[in-house]
Amino acid sequence: MFLTPLWPMILLTRGDNLITHTRMVIEYRHVSCIMANYWLMKSEPDVYPYSQLEIDGSTHWDGVRNYQARNIMRDDMKVGDLVLYYHSNTKPPHVAAVARVIREGYPDHTSWDISSKYYDEKSSPEKPRWFMVDIEPVREFPQIISLNSIRENDRCEGMLLIRKGQRLSVQPVEEIHFDAVLDMVEMSREEL
Repeated sequence: MFLTPLWPMILLTRGDNLITHTRMVIEYRHVSCIMANYWLMKSEPDVYPYSQLEIDGSTHWDGVRNYQARNIMRDDMKVGDLVLYYHSNTKPPHVAAVARVIREGYPDHTSWDISSKYYDEKSSPEKPRWFMVDIEPVREFPQIISLNSIRENDRCEGMLLIRKGQRLSVQPVEEIHFDAVLDMVEMSREEL
């Protein structure tokens, strides 16, 4: 018996090449197969370091005010997805750990809180403009992985993080790049 997929694999384009997005949802009549997505989320260590996430146990990722990053959190990030936790605006900028998405996109309440530095007068509970996800700590790396180390790793070629002009605070990571970063600290997904 031939079964036709109801949801095809999602493809992202990069120049003349095709990159397979890491979430593949194929539903057949009674079978569903979901593979995790991989992401990178940036935080300044003086604002919210990974060590604080470990203390808190989980957090909501509020204050993102870029439409592309918002759309990723609202539409694409799913429970169970793994996140490279990146410390930006520090020397050296680096990946510090892995976190996990524990709640999918929902309205960012700080956008309609007039006392919040993330307040947006065009956002309201009835018509939210901004969204966030919740994450939890998974594993801190034994040593940081600097941005330069990632740039110098041939297996990370094409990773969004190292592309010129790429400044998104929330961005997709291909599975091959996620694994390459883990390999840099002699870790595998199975250990997470």
